Amino acid sequence: MAIKGVAIATMIMMVFVLFGNGLLDYMGITLPAFKTAGGILLLLIGIRMVFAEASGGTSTTEDETREAEAKVNVSVFPLATPLIAGPGSMGAAVLLMGNVRGDIALQGMVIGALISVLLTTLVLLLMASQVQRVLGVTGLHVISRIFGVLLTAMAVQFIFNGVAASGLFG
Repeated sequence: MAIKGVAIATMIMMVFVLFGNGLLDYMGITLPAFKTAGGILLLLIGIRMVFAEASGGTSTTEDETREAEAKVNVSVFPLATPLIAGPGSMGAAVLLMGNVRGDIALQGMVIGALISVLLTTLVLLLMASQVQRVLGVTGLHVISRIFGVLLTAMAVQFIFNGVAASGLFG
């Protein structure tokens, strides 16, 4: 399930990395608007991570949970999406690619970083019981909160960059 879930999440994320900015252009959404909206979404997810609360970007609704419980294989849903390739990661991928438009080397670095994160996710999923045994519940919560703070800071920077690039304030 881990391999299939990460493989599907990788396909989803690659679609957003490669075609997300084109989709925004087609829909008439400017990169500053998407940076601001994506930043707000990531901010909400980061805040929830800091306070160890479930959110729609990192968890499932009651209906989705019931559907997943009825399935034998949860690799597509909820693992691949929304847990690995969720709205926050999709938005971040599009924003990072938008920030390096026109620079093939930097775009390659974004794609490489994404693949590295997905491979790390796969390894951690395959070793989940060992990692949980070593870190314990408290250790996992501490790590989640630390990454929540970092995600929150990144989100605020996206918001600042979006507002600054919008031309709204001079």
